[in-house]
Amino acid sequence: MERCSWANVSELDQVYHDTEWGVPVHDDRELFEMLILEGAQAGLSWTTILKKREGYREAFDHFDIETVAAYDDEKIAELLTNPAIVRNKLKVNGTVTNANLVLDIQKEFGSFDAYVWSFVDGNPIINHWESMSDVPATTSESDAMSKAMKKRGFKFVGSTICYAYMQATGMVNDHMTSCFRYGVDVGK
Repeated sequence: MERCSWANVSELDQVYHDTEWGVPVHDDRELFEMLILEGAQAGLSWTTILKKREGYREAFDHFDIETVAAYDDEKIAELLTNPAIVRNKLKVNGTVTNANLVLDIQKEFGSFDAYVWSFVDGNPIINHWESMSDVPATTSESDAMSKAMKKRGFKFVGSTICYAYMQATGMVNDHMTSCFRYGVDVGK
């Protein structure tokens, strides 16, 4: 069974690729989780984040947006001692900031889902790449998402992170044409 080459790093990467990557996500909690995990990856490998994913879920109250938005200095200090996550003060503080901004977006747009999917007009972009070297690091859509989110005050939302986020949550389907997941009907 052929899959995208990046997924052959570990069994954990393979399972993630085979079951999640490129599948459209519309649940606000899951969209928030992936935003935080993609930001946590900055400067690290995705495998590192996948290995810490369950630790993140436990440490951040399963990414309950309202709960995370209410974290105080004491909770942040506790998180910075937790070896199950990336103990980076900017990233941990950014998670709390981003949770509060997601709540603002939910009030304004009805859901975080409606907001983030608006950058792809509500439908997945299906690409037709033959080689990983063909896949861009950013696109006009990820540039627009990054610019809009930064303007709102989001942290760790550069265009490259936004593009990886779009791939992870199925806003963009970047499976290689040779991958067994290419062309799989993943819905909207």
